[in-house]
Amino acid sequence: MLGANDGIVSVAGIVVGVAGATTARGPIFTAGLAGLVAGAVSMSLGEYVSVASQRDSQSTLLAQEKRELAETPDKELAELTALYRAKGLSAATARTVAVELTAQDPLAAHLDAELHLDPDELADPVQAATASALSFSIGALLPLLAILLPPPSWRVPVTFVAVVLALGIAGAVSARIGNSDVRRAVLRVVIGGALGLAFTYGVGHLFGSALR
Repeated sequence: MLGANDGIVSVAGIVVGVAGATTARGPIFTAGLAGLVAGAVSMSLGEYVSVASQRDSQSTLLAQEKRELAETPDKELAELTALYRAKGLSAATARTVAVELTAQDPLAAHLDAELHLDPDELADPVQAATASALSFSIGALLPLLAILLPPPSWRVPVTFVAVVLALGIAGAVSARIGNSDVRRAVLRVVIGGALGLAFTYGVGHLFGSALR
């Protein structure tokens, strides 16, 4: 959802700003497409680097846990017992649980109780980068189409309404998912988006007129 919002706001700002300077479809399309591609690439690269770093950390912890289990199994068993004691189990029960889990899969037992990791579900940087790029691109298509399809005199008003509605819907959905105040979330993104569009249009109109 965040990537889609970024796509909507950033590309809308670009195309509305260019539309403030010129009514020609070519420059508006070129600027919007460039913004879409650049934003999608930037989002995917940023997400890839972030998630790849997270996966590296997880892999390091995984390797460390394997090494500790191989070198000091008794110490690791005592550590696992202590973890279950801390969760409220009696000493005898905690010891029994730790012994049984260690007998089945010591690495999985420690990763779950100590590090809250699943070795089969480590962070995937490629998947995260792809999802981020797609989310941004889908969001960016809305203002790009809204500015290109109407006649020149309606381009900016149609784009403004489409973007504000899309941001409002996205804000409401995000608020419901996060169990937060829907009205406050919608007002925040709608007002912010409207002010951003007004500012970029004003800048484009001002400098476009000055450079003619």
